[in-house]
Amino acid sequence: MGRSLCEINHAHAIEVANQYCRQAGINPDELPVFDCRYSHAELAAKLVMYREYIEIIHFFIHKFLSSISGEPIVIMVSDEQGYILEFAGDPTYIQVCRHLGIEEGIQFNKDIGTSSIDLCLSYQQPFQLIGEDHYHTILHQQACYTTGFHNENGSVLGTITLMVDIDFAHPYLLALLCTIANFVERELLLRRQNAQLQMLNQFLLGTNFYGVVITNGIGQILEMNERCHTMLQLDNQASYEGTSVFNINLISCYFGRAIKHHEECTGVELCMTLKDGEHHYMLDVLPVYDTSRSIVRVVGSIRDITEMKKTEELLHNTEKLVFAGQIAVSIAHEIRNPLTTVKGMLQLAGKDTELRHYNLIMSELERMNLIVSEFLFLGKTQAPQFRQERCHQILREVLDLFEIHAALSNITTECTINADHIITCDRNQIKQVFMNILKNAVEALPFGGHIRIVLDTKDTYQKIRFSDNGMGMNAEMLQRIGEPFQTTKTEGNGLGMMIVKKIIEAHKGRMVIESKVNEGTQVEIYLPIGSV
Repeated sequence: MGRSLCEINHAHAIEVANQYCRQAGINPDELPVFDCRYSHAELAAKLVMYREYIEIIHFFIHKFLSSISGEPIVIMVSDEQGYILEFAGDPTYIQVCRHLGIEEGIQFNKDIGTSSIDLCLSYQQPFQLIGEDHYHTILHQQACYTTGFHNENGSVLGTITLMVDIDFAHPYLLALLCTIANFVERELLLRRQNAQLQMLNQFLLGTNFYGVVITNGIGQILEMNERCHTMLQLDNQASYEGTSVFNINLISCYFGRAIKHHEECTGVELCMTLKDGEHHYMLDVLPVYDTSRSIVRVVGSIRDITEMKKTEELLHNTEKLVFAGQIAVSIAHEIRNPLTTVKGMLQLAGKDTELRHYNLIMSELERMNLIVSEFLFLGKTQAPQFRQERCHQILREVLDLFEIHAALSNITTECTINADHIITCDRNQIKQVFMNILKNAVEALPFGGHIRIVLDTKDTYQKIRFSDNGMGMNAEMLQRIGEPFQTTKTEGNGLGMMIVKKIIEAHKGRMVIESKVNEGTQVEIYLPIGSV
C-alpha cells in the first residue's frame, strides 16, 4: 500500500532515482531510450481493456483543456505498469513529445531515467518533476505532474500525467490533476453501481415469475413489467409509466402506506377473481431511501401463489383424511353392529305385523348403512375382489333398493338397456358407485323429477349413463367434484364422489360429468369389458 505524503521525502526520492541513473551509466545529455514497449497487438488489447477509463478521463481532461486552450500542455494516460496508452492536449506539444521518443506503447520505468510516472507508481503517491528534477538535460525545460487513479478496492489502475513548459509550472497543477483523478474514480464507481442497478432492474423487470412496479417518492410509476400487467389485468398495450400507482386499486393502499407512513408491506395476500377462477397473489412493497432518509423509490413485487394455495388446501384436506381415517374404522364398526341388529329385528317385525312407515324406516336405515360404508372405505380401503359380473344385474339390484327412496321423493326412474356386457369388477364396490351417483341425483331433485339410466357400449367399455333434470352445477363446482370434503350439501361430507373416483380408478375405468345450472347433470361411467 502507498505511504502518506508526510512519510515520503519527494526531494530524496528524486535524488535516489537520479543516483540510480548515474550508476546505470545513462547519459543525461542524450535522449531517453525506451527499450520496453507494447507491440501493436498488445497496445490494442490494452486500449480495449482501458476503454471505459480513457473515455471518462477524456471527458474531464477535455473540460480542463477547453478552459486553457492554446497553452502548451500535454496530458498522458498510462496503465498500472507505466505504459503510455493515450495523449491529449496541444498538437504541437504532442509532436515535441514524439520527437523525444515519448509515444503510445512505451514504458516509463527507472531504466529510462527519472520520471514522475515511475515515481508515482513506485511510491503510490502523486509526484511532480520541475526542470532540473529530471535526469535528462533535454527535459529541464519541462514540468511533469503525475497522479494515479484507482478502482473501488483502492488498487492502482493507471496514471494521469500533465506535462507543460517550465514557464507555465505552478503548484496548483498537481492539486488540479489530483482533483481530476478523484472525479474519474467517482465516475468509475458510479458507473459500476449504475451498471449493477441496471442489471438488477433488468432481472426484476424481465422475470416471468414476478410482477414488478417501481414508483418515485410520490407514487408516479417509473417502470412496470409485462408480468405485472397480466397479473393485475391491465392493458398490455397501454403504457402506465408516468401515471399514478394510486389508480391501480388492488395495490394502491399498500403503496400509500409505504409513501405516507414509511411502512414496509411484506407477505400481503391478495385475491382476484378472473375468468379462469380465483387467483391468489403475494405482494411486497418496500420504500427505498436516500442518505437523508427521503423516499426516492418504492418497489413492489407481486407473485402468483394460486398453485401454492391449492397445494396448501390439498395438504390440509390430506391431514383431515388421515385423521378421519384413524377414527373411521372404529366408529363405523361401532355403529354398524347395532345398526345390523336393529335392521334385522325390524325386518322380522315387519313380516309378522303391519308396522307403520316400515318402508321409510328401512330406507333410512339403508342410507345410514351407506354412510357407514363410506367411512369404512375412507378409513381402510379394501382390496377389490374382482369377479366377472353382468353390469345390468348389479345395476338392477341397486335400483331395487333405490326405487322406494325415489318414490318417496316423487322421483321417477327409467332404465334402458342397449348393451349389457360382462365386466370384471368388485360387485360391492360397483354397487356403491351406482348408489352414490343415484343418491346425488335425488339430492339434486328436492321437488321431484326424473332420473334416466342407459346401459350402452363405447369402444371396449361398458358405458353407464345417469342423467337427471335437477338443479345442476356451475363450472367451479363441477371442477372440484371428487375433492375430499368439497360439497354443496348442507349435511354432506364431500366423501361420496371421492370414493366413487377411487373405485373407478381401481377398476381402470373413467368418469365424465357434465352439468348445467337449472338444467340437470349427466354422469357417464366407463368400465372395461372383460378382464381388468
